Amino acid sequence: MNDDLSQMLANLHLGWMDQTIEREVAQATKEQVPYEVFLARLLRAQYHHKQEGALAYRINQARLPEQWTLDSFPFHLQPGVNKRDMKTFAELDFIAKGENIVFIGPTGVGKTGLASSILLKALQNGYRGLFIRAQDLFEDMFTSLADHSSRKLVNRLARMDLLVCDELGYLNILPEQTNVFFRLMEERYNQHRATIITTNLEYADWAKLLGNAALVEALLSRLRHRCHTLRIEGPSLREPRA
Repeated sequence: MNDDLSQMLANLHLGWMDQTIEREVAQATKEQVPYEVFLARLLRAQYHHKQEGALAYRINQARLPEQWTLDSFPFHLQPGVNKRDMKTFAELDFIAKGENIVFIGPTGVGKTGLASSILLKALQNGYRGLFIRAQDLFEDMFTSLADHSSRKLVNRLARMDLLVCDELGYLNILPEQTNVFFRLMEERYNQHRATIITTNLEYADWAKLLGNAALVEALLSRLRHRCHTLRIEGPSLREPRA
């Protein structure tokens, strides 16, 4: 391949095209396709490659524990989950509307898998998102209090199109951490950002976890204003089967 062309492709950050253009030229010559068809095919392939790379980057940044999908979720084993509701959430209108989803249920019923599946669907559609376990989130908040970076942490998390906070349960939380969590949820509410929370706690028990009844009331007022609450009452998917 001509060195000047190769250098121009490199300057335009079209490295994939540089690596494949010789093969594409040979194929186009063999098929005797018109120039505009060859160019469109080459640019289309470059575009798809770029999209695939961007998706891989978003998935890596989102820190998904596993790449669950709604197609692989065992709905037949979990009668406590309405498949039609999940398919509706997968259309992602709730993100555009800044609505929240809260999955409430005991351990093992599929809350994390459902939340991860919806997050993956959002990533595949160009949204930025993050999966974080509640324990890790509150540990990050504790660290931010120590080094005075709470504002930076809240700003970063508030910008996410979709934030999944997994396994919000009985943790040892300081009042200062509760304050940071409230600030985060308030920012996301004000910016119309969607949040998914999975928990084994009913809303009435959140004050026991977060330790400030008045602040929790204000937090839940914002969280539940635009919210879908789904209680999963069904068997554990982790139970051994014969």
